[in-house]
Amino acid sequence: MSSILKFIKYAFTKYPIASNSLVYGTLYVGAEFSQQTISRKVLNKEPIIYDRQMLTCFGILGVTVIAPVYQYWYRWLDKKFIGTSYKIVAQKLLLDQFLMTPQILVIFYVAMSIMEKKKDIFEECKQKIIPTFKSSCMFWLPAQTVNFLLIPPSFRVVYVGTCSFAWVNILCWIKRQEY
Repeated sequence: MSSILKFIKYAFTKYPIASNSLVYGTLYVGAEFSQQTISRKVLNKEPIIYDRQMLTCFGILGVTVIAPVYQYWYRWLDKKFIGTSYKIVAQKLLLDQFLMTPQILVIFYVAMSIMEKKKDIFEECKQKIIPTFKSSCMFWLPAQTVNFLLIPPSFRVVYVGTCSFAWVNILCWIKRQEY
């Protein structure tokens, strides 16, 4: 078991973007997969026919866009705000939630609209950005407090990816709602 942990540590140290993208992207797709399973099989008792296009969209977005953005963001944040004092953690929380999160949500809605070939790629974003941001505050502020206080910097993206599995289930549910 220790050789597996050594390999994981090596991969995340030597190839952080690739490692984080693989883990984050897998969790991102996994969240959409679980959301489709819950909404179709559990809640509606339908036979499961997975929407592969949506799974692909989540995979592309998670692996190629969101994970690398988070990798560079957390690297910058950890270099700029060093330590785990309450003041430093509060600064990181505020910047993460009120500077980065709105941008990530816009990227999410606009990129998904582009991949879904919607006529107005901004319509869904305009309708859902405020309720999504409010929900993200309730979810991410406690999660990021744990992140900035307890998680080593090399594992921040994986931790966020793990939390994102739950968050993206919420996000998928919000995305499916009509406003």
